[in-house]
Amino acid sequence: MSNNLDNFSKAALAGGTYVLAPLPYADNALEPVISAHTLSFHYGKHHKTYVDNLNKLVAGTPYAGQSLEQIIAATAGQADKAGIFNNAAQIWNHMFYWHSLSPQGGGEPPAALKQKIEAAFGDVETCKREFANAAVTQFGSGWAWLAQDGDKLTIVKTGNADSPLTHNLRPLLTIDVWEHAYYLDFQNRRPDYVNTVLDKLINWEFAAANLG
Repeated sequence: MSNNLDNFSKAALAGGTYVLAPLPYADNALEPVISAHTLSFHYGKHHKTYVDNLNKLVAGTPYAGQSLEQIIAATAGQADKAGIFNNAAQIWNHMFYWHSLSPQGGGEPPAALKQKIEAAFGDVETCKREFANAAVTQFGSGWAWLAQDGDKLTIVKTGNADSPLTHNLRPLLTIDVWEHAYYLDFQNRRPDYVNTVLDKLINWEFAAANLG
């Protein structure tokens, strides 16, 4: 992973204990698309619960004090480690999601990223449509991702706590489509949430910094 992602993940670990890393903006900074009310539950309750659960689950085990990426890699696909994997991966996914959004988001991607988007999808609008389609059609809880596969960009969706990290892909951006991410603001209108995030909040600068 790039230094950008390394630094972002280190924020989840302090003195051997997993912590709720601070948001990269104020809790009302994403309004009116995502309300402070939604963030108070999504970040303050859901994300925090994953942190609290992971600390309990890894206490006294070899996983204690390891990076989130190390835990995810070591526990993926192991049924007897599902609780550890789910909570570690959800902490990572949520941190990545917060950074995938920006109050100054939307607009045009930086030049290097735009070039890769055009090579893979033809143009930025097609990329956004495919990204939105992946997010809207993810059945049940999960995530849609813009990811890098070698030199090429791709869009994938994952269920529950899964992420590109377990599929040898490099994540660049994500949209959370668990219902708690949008239900207080958009109710059952997932397409409206997804398209508004892509138009107003998506953090192309973060994606560009994650390029390998």
